[in-house]
Amino acid sequence: MDSARIKVYLDDISEPIAEYAPPATFHLDTTELEDGPHRLVVRARDSNGTAGVREIPFKVQNGPGITVSGLRAHQVRRGIIDVKVNAFSADEPFSPRRAESRSPVPIWVWVLGLVVVGWAGWYGASLWHVPADYANTPTYASQPAAPAAADASKATGGG
Repeated sequence: MDSARIKVYLDDISEPIAEYAPPATFHLDTTELEDGPHRLVVRARDSNGTAGVREIPFKVQNGPGITVSGLRAHQVRRGIIDVKVNAFSADEPFSPRRAESRSPVPIWVWVLGLVVVGWAGWYGASLWHVPADYANTPTYASQPAAPAAADASKATGGG
């Protein structure tokens, strides 16, 4: 007789929501659970009578996504606070005014933008200084090479 059993519990309910002989597969319908933190507890006993427990905390989010700007967790604030709240579900028709919540641009984006602008300024300024080795090449010469060569041949009487 095989006495191995698996019992599955949800949150702090004392009665198991399911009981199986191992191995087992079951479906957990989160639509029947309230949004928020939950805990799945699996208690197993092998055929020798040795018991084991595994707890799996998880969070259910079947409802709309909620954004709050103007107040963060554990933040100390005083006076009048403008708090903006938005809720939007993936099941709703897309509306940019509802789907996107306004929030300030993160500081790292500003810093990265300044670094890119600074680099572009440095790169542009470095193009003004032509190395001496390249100063007389066709790319950097102030006068095109062909007219200068024609003037030199006229001066020597070769043309």
